[in-house]
Amino acid sequence: MDPINRGPEEYGHGAGRSGDDAGRRRQPRDPLTPDLGHQTPQQSRTVQLISGEFLLTVNPVDGSEIEPCRPGEQPDAPVRHTAARRVERERAAAPPVPPGPPAPQMPLLERREERERLVRLLARGRSVCLTGPAGSGRTALVDAVAADCADLAPDGVVRLSGHRRTATELLYGLFEAVYSAPLYRPDREGLLALVHGIGAVVVVDDLELGGAALQELLDATPECAFLFATTPDVPAPGPDANLEEVFLTGLGRSASIELMEHVVERVLTDEEANWAGDLWFESEGLPLRFVQAGALLRQRDDVRAGQDAFDGYGDGPADAPFGRTEPAGLPLPSLGEGAAPAALLASRLSEAARETLRFAVALGGEVPHQAHLPALVGDTHADAALGELALGGLLSPAGPRYRLAAGVLAQLEAGGYDESADAHARSAAQHYAWWAGHPSVTPERAVAEADALLASMTRLVPGEAPGQASVAVLLARSAAPAFAAGMQWGAWEKALRVGQEAARIAGEVAEEAYFHHELGVLALCAGQLDRARAELEASVGMRGALADKPGAVAGRRALALVADRSGEPVHSTPAGEEVPAPRHDESASPPGGIPVATPFPRVVETSATLITRQTPPQAGPPGGRTGGVLSGARRNIVAVGAGALLAAVLGTVVTLGATSGSDDPDGQNVTTEQSANEDDSENGLPADEPTDGPATDEGTAGSESPSPSGTASPSASGSPSPGSSSPGTSPGTSTSSSGSPSSDDPPTQGSPSPTKKPTKPPTTPPDESETPTETPTDTPPTDPTPPTETPTEPENSNSASGPAETGTASATESGSPTAA
Repeated sequence: MDPINRGPEEYGHGAGRSGDDAGRRRQPRDPLTPDLGHQTPQQSRTVQLISGEFLLTVNPVDGSEIEPCRPGEQPDAPVRHTAARRVERERAAAPPVPPGPPAPQMPLLERREERERLVRLLARGRSVCLTGPAGSGRTALVDAVAADCADLAPDGVVRLSGHRRTATELLYGLFEAVYSAPLYRPDREGLLALVHGIGAVVVVDDLELGGAALQELLDATPECAFLFATTPDVPAPGPDANLEEVFLTGLGRSASIELMEHVVERVLTDEEANWAGDLWFESEGLPLRFVQAGALLRQRDDVRAGQDAFDGYGDGPADAPFGRTEPAGLPLPSLGEGAAPAALLASRLSEAARETLRFAVALGGEVPHQAHLPALVGDTHADAALGELALGGLLSPAGPRYRLAAGVLAQLEAGGYDESADAHARSAAQHYAWWAGHPSVTPERAVAEADALLASMTRLVPGEAPGQASVAVLLARSAAPAFAAGMQWGAWEKALRVGQEAARIAGEVAEEAYFHHELGVLALCAGQLDRARAELEASVGMRGALADKPGAVAGRRALALVADRSGEPVHSTPAGEEVPAPRHDESASPPGGIPVATPFPRVVETSATLITRQTPPQAGPPGGRTGGVLSGARRNIVAVGAGALLAAVLGTVVTLGATSGSDDPDGQNVTTEQSANEDDSENGLPADEPTDGPATDEGTAGSESPSPSGTASPSASGSPSPGSSSPGTSPGTSTSSSGSPSSDDPPTQGSPSPTKKPTKPPTTPPDESETPTETPTDTPPTDPTPPTETPTEPENSNSASGPAETGTASATESGSPTAA
């Protein structure tokens, strides 16, 4: 059976099939895509995990949901991995072996002194920083030191990749390497407590941290001994880092030639040795340059022999040192081609290998996993291209994957391999978007390809070609939930930020709202409440505009949790409805307001007349509670102003109604039902008998003229006023005290209503000689406007009377009203 091309029976799909049917569809070469080529129904994958004290449900559809953990849902304390489990995890974290013939094993030349020094320092518990230029063989030296320190620490050796990793990501990587805690990610405080007790030798290759970030990593793990491998361009550690520094230089001339002979697998000729000496002087003895130069000589041998790059092993004579004969008749590469051999090496590779290099250039140096190469390149055997690249010295390991070796990316870009970089990046993004969202792909597999996925979507944002941003949105939408479920939250955040920017450029508001929501949930898990509030509010606003009710509900729940953690009051107000904040002197009003209470009618009572006025039901009397409290904080002010204005208008209307209907400018009033009649003559009150005082509350205005019978007329200016008649006079007739009509108000026809009210009260103080018999108890305000109605005035009337003003009584001799 082919060890590369797995049969269908190995995946459980070969049962009941014939040999012909099983061979029709070629299965993938790697378990990263076991269902490639099979139609599997798409389904939403939700994963529940615990982050600190929160229960996080990763929902790829509506967005992640977060809530506090209920009692009893907290996971058990993490336990340490066993020694066997650590070995298994280390083997799984190593980069895969490239298919094809095995590459020759390179010896570690001229590194014995540095190797022993590093082991001694680590054995004493000291942390060391190994600094050397790119291509100096740091990774090979670190691998050898890690093998020597396997039994030094109780938690063994932990290998981490520092490529594009922050201090927090390295701490979480250390926690996952030592502790077994499925679906549990401690918060910052819990993480520091757990890593504080780890005792291990931690090897971090390709470190990109320095200064305060590196000091933070060292302070959090006092029981660990670190071996950092970095380049000189990385910021130096701080003065308090307490790190030992070991500098790595290039190889000597003899060691460089020996390394080249191991690559070529034969002894170099004198011409080749001289060429290698010139190259040593040019490259300062960097081992990577001699590995690549040896690959050039190996290709030269294959071209001369007329064989393929992977044929002809063991054809040389048996007495040859490396089993190969030296070529003759072909010129050596130039010194410039030997110093930058990437383009020349690529030109002699297969088409699948060159296409793989184009994808790697488009992804910023990240080489796709060998399982993806057949789909990307379009060749079912394209996974073998990875072996060609590794044999040519164009790749270097980076954690569980490969990258282009140092300097190769720049050399390939100069050779024109970046001409179609955008098209290749878009093709890779479309493939990864399908792959990351496939139900068969676990979060751990997606995390292993995180750098390639992030590089493909980053290349498309911002993109000039139409549709590039939408492809980046699709990839981020598919990969972000997988990164979250795989506990790789650094990659999760990067994918969300790239996706949010791509959605903004593409104008996809719904997807932009999703990314804002996820960023808010992530910030809430990290304890960044202000940032979480801003992201969640933006998401809720966008989803509210789109009428996305499930997403808006999830956002409001997360916002309520943010408010609870920050100590803010939680207001559960329905969308579109605003409730005014309660005041200190009264309880809060409900959204619909309180019912309007209908006030009782206002009653004004005098000694003789009961006058009632029904107020409108829209508002209460002045001084009372006006209307209901309108809902809405901005409408309360309008309601108060309207109530005050309505009270003023009602007061004016009542006043006008109380004073209207009188022709007497001085406003002397007599109640309509208090005039004397014939039945009162027995009490000695004739019709023309004068009264002892004025009948109004403020006295008689103007000069009084005696009537023919010697009575004092209550009229102020001789103008008639409507009212009831005295005995001997027909009802509805009246005569002025002067016996002639007023020149200002000519008489009109018609009898006034007996309940008409004067428009003006008297303005002239009463005569001091007359004493009023009754003081009014209620004096309403007056209006100086002229009367609106003028009643008729008969010429032969012997008594004067007028309608009683509201709150007044008629003036009689005894000061009391006459019984009707």
